[in-house]
Amino acid sequence: MPSLSQAYRPETTIFELGDAFYDPVTAADFPETILRFRNDRAAAEVGLDGLVDDEWIAHFGRFQPLPDTLTQPLALRYHGHQFRVYNPDIGDGRGFLFAQMRDGAGRLMDLGTKGSGQTPYSRFGDGRLTLKGGVREILATEMLEALGVPTSRSFSLIETGEALERGDEPSPTRSAVLVRLSHSHIRIGMFQRLAYFRDAESLTKLTGYVLRNLYGEQPGDDAPARLLDLVVERTAKLAAAYMAAGFVHGVLNSDNINVTGESFDYGPWRFNPTWDPAFTAAYFDHQGLYAFGRQPEAVHWDAMQLAVSLRAIAEAEPLIAILDTFGERYQGAVSDAILWRLGLTPRDPSTDRQLVQTIEPVLRGTATPIDRFFFDAFGGVLPDSYGEAWSDVRAALAAHAPRADRSHPYWSGEPCSMLIDEVEAIWAAIAERNDWAPLHAKVDAVRRMGEALAKRPPSR
Repeated sequence: MPSLSQAYRPETTIFELGDAFYDPVTAADFPETILRFRNDRAAAEVGLDGLVDDEWIAHFGRFQPLPDTLTQPLALRYHGHQFRVYNPDIGDGRGFLFAQMRDGAGRLMDLGTKGSGQTPYSRFGDGRLTLKGGVREILATEMLEALGVPTSRSFSLIETGEALERGDEPSPTRSAVLVRLSHSHIRIGMFQRLAYFRDAESLTKLTGYVLRNLYGEQPGDDAPARLLDLVVERTAKLAAAYMAAGFVHGVLNSDNINVTGESFDYGPWRFNPTWDPAFTAAYFDHQGLYAFGRQPEAVHWDAMQLAVSLRAIAEAEPLIAILDTFGERYQGAVSDAILWRLGLTPRDPSTDRQLVQTIEPVLRGTATPIDRFFFDAFGGVLPDSYGEAWSDVRAALAAHAPRADRSHPYWSGEPCSMLIDEVEAIWAAIAERNDWAPLHAKVDAVRRMGEALAKRPPSR
């Protein structure tokens, strides 16, 4: 038996849906399994931090089943809009659901993979992941978690010893398999697939599954509208969190939007150096569909696709009314997210929004680095080096009480960023010298920033 703690609480709730929702698959047999990253902080939350490295590799590189959960990996079935074009030929093409369990808060969690081999939905792909892609996902998820963005977490990265050919990066390149810990991988695209096949019975079943297992609610007569209401709330908060973090996901397709509002699947992501609404992450996003400033619109559009799918089992009027609340919810959420990153306490909706509306044009107009501003302004007081252009911002900040102080050692140094040049330098150290120290040092630095941001003032 593997070394599991008492916190390990396995589940098999996915079986409630039945085999019309997934396909049993087999993981690839990799030539090598070299452990490169294990997230013991995340593992502790689900009782897996006690695994020794050999056990870890057996489960997350060779995919030997964990006790009392899934006995075989499952590739989930879904469709989705990709850059607004509907695609019925997708699904889990290089990943699968490996295990389910509860975390310390009782939430249902999934361990899913990326790069674990071919499935019925691989089409012409090899089902693999580049090592660089895995390293980039670690960096993205660690930074987003520290910045308060609801995100999947990079749980494990194991190098697999294959030489991959890729058209968009130097090849051959090294390969890896990534395991993610997520609060479900149920996507909007799963609902779209069922609507495409006009399968009202399965839509009702999936709606009930999500409400019961992911939101802790028993489905009633208004289950579709209730689900949409919850998803609109969570996705509005997700879009707001992206903006406060200065993050550009790059591919906000409907198959990449989780119904719990948790961000995942990081391909061509970037952090915006300055507040540039037109900044894009994906070199193939020629129209700027998923540019930094258009992300709230993109997430709202994806939520609309859920509503369209639920129309098969619900009346249109209540669904439309819920969709119409997205903008208001987003405005409140972006105020909360920016105030949190500034270390300030919310005051009232009008004052909070005024602060955001004051900051944004000055931040954009002065081309001040995003991370520099939030670092300097944490606690609500701008340094004297910020000149006359910032006078209105200075006054708006003063209207809010601090929620946290600057006593953490992080605030005595320099702001932690995750811009593309540093990401490439971290990868270069691995690619050229097999030097993993910069990656692990960066993860440590990001986590220190997260501690500083979340720190509460002492009790009075």
